Amino acid sequence: MLRLTEVKLPLDHTEADLQAAILKKLCLGSEDLRGYTVFKRSYDARKRGAVAFVYSLDVETPKQAQLLKRFKHDPHVVPTPDTTYRYVAKAPPRLETRPIVIGNGPCGMFAGLLLAQMGFCPLILERGKAVHERSIDTFGFWSKRKFDPESNAQFGEGGAGTFSDGKLYSRIKDANRQGRKVLTELVNAGAAPEILYINKPHIGTYRLVKIVENMRCTIESLGGEIRFQSRVETIDIHDRQVRGVVLANGDYIRSDHVILAIGHSARDTFEMLHQQGVYIEPKPFSIGFRVEHPQALIDECRLGSQAGHPMLGAADYQLVHHCSNGRSVYSFCMCPGGQVVAATSERGRVVTNGMSQYERSGKNANSGIVVGITPADYPGSPLAGMELQRELEARAFELGGGTYEAPGQLVGDFLAQVPSTQFGSVKPSYRPGVRLGDLSSSLPEYAIAAIREAIPAFDQQLNGFAMPDAVLTGVETRTSSPLCIKRGDDCQSLNTKGLYPAGEGAGYAGGILSAGVDGIKVAEAVALCLLETAGCKP
Repeated sequence: MLRLTEVKLPLDHTEADLQAAILKKLCLGSEDLRGYTVFKRSYDARKRGAVAFVYSLDVETPKQAQLLKRFKHDPHVVPTPDTTYRYVAKAPPRLETRPIVIGNGPCGMFAGLLLAQMGFCPLILERGKAVHERSIDTFGFWSKRKFDPESNAQFGEGGAGTFSDGKLYSRIKDANRQGRKVLTELVNAGAAPEILYINKPHIGTYRLVKIVENMRCTIESLGGEIRFQSRVETIDIHDRQVRGVVLANGDYIRSDHVILAIGHSARDTFEMLHQQGVYIEPKPFSIGFRVEHPQALIDECRLGSQAGHPMLGAADYQLVHHCSNGRSVYSFCMCPGGQVVAATSERGRVVTNGMSQYERSGKNANSGIVVGITPADYPGSPLAGMELQRELEARAFELGGGTYEAPGQLVGDFLAQVPSTQFGSVKPSYRPGVRLGDLSSSLPEYAIAAIREAIPAFDQQLNGFAMPDAVLTGVETRTSSPLCIKRGDDCQSLNTKGLYPAGEGAGYAGGILSAGVDGIKVAEAVALCLLETAGCKP
């Protein structure tokens, strides 16, 4: 097949228009077009009110050889690349121990799935509950303030990504087709097939719950096992080699190969690893607030007269500003038509995040507005960034009144440096609720100054961003892991053989897709190591 790229059509084109564009580009008659599939579809909104769709297409024609010769200097007509995922190994008949995966978020889930598909019968240990029970606990916290530190927006089957926008795009390269494998498996588990081709695909929270359940069933049908409410208390390490794990209930499970897919909020596990001497480095992350605007405002700014078109849906944005104090402020995890959610995993702390349902039909748009910080801002222990997060989250809890309400302030008041006393036209979506006041003490002074400078600059890029009634909600601290559990080329810890740090918590991913890809990558490394140990060839 031929890969045909940069095919542009107006917003209201038909399938016949798309076929005609293919025939025109390739100078073919209709009899020479056997079929085509959409590989990628995005839209170009640079000209406000004149949005155009941009396609990459895989075209089947008997004249492929002639066309490749004719268009040999055209980068938009090439042979269709092979996107088939190929397993690196198959499990031998007998293994002394099975691999363990700690954590059943996107990284752990895909690591477990790949190991199961290759026949290695992994054991996945998840500290939280199955996704249905976890959802009940999480929504119960949001509506009734009943908080469970082991079952919430961070902990439980599906990981933090379950209560998010479900975004499935990443800037990582996909030379080994691992990203395509992630998307394909999600479709097999019930995601809409459109995630394979639309630009910036997302699933949405409610749909993710069923997809996660279906993936669990697949893993189990292939010989994998998943144990819930099974928090790992200690990793058994002898002579810098992993030998097994000890659970909180005292159970000991033997294994020489442990994938650590714990997510960015498993702070007690980070502390345990540090105490056991596993090599950890601090890493940069970001802190800030969530900001909410009317979604209609964002749609109008981005799409003009075509705002509300059913083919476009709710518009998003991506903003960045480099401040005079040397800091960079940027939008993070923008959720069109979504809501701000309570994402704490520890008692007495307030953390915000954003999520959307598949339809993205909420009245508000929300995004993190965050400031980049580095280990120079939190010197000392490798866990110092984690402790800074805790400090800021405890302060937010205090400012919110100690009831898990979040502290908030209107954008106009934040810029004028006066406390807010009542909401305007924008009603916040955060539950359990928002307590208005002054956010200036919720973050370090350099962060507050940077955000105050960035908001008017963002208004120049997106007219209305600095609207006085827009709502800031604090605090956003878990943009990424505050540390990195370093690993070598074989994906094993630099100083602990048999320990495979993976995913967002270990500092190797930043979202559902990249976490899933890293889970596959580490599962491949484990499989090859197991084969080598068993004296087998891949």
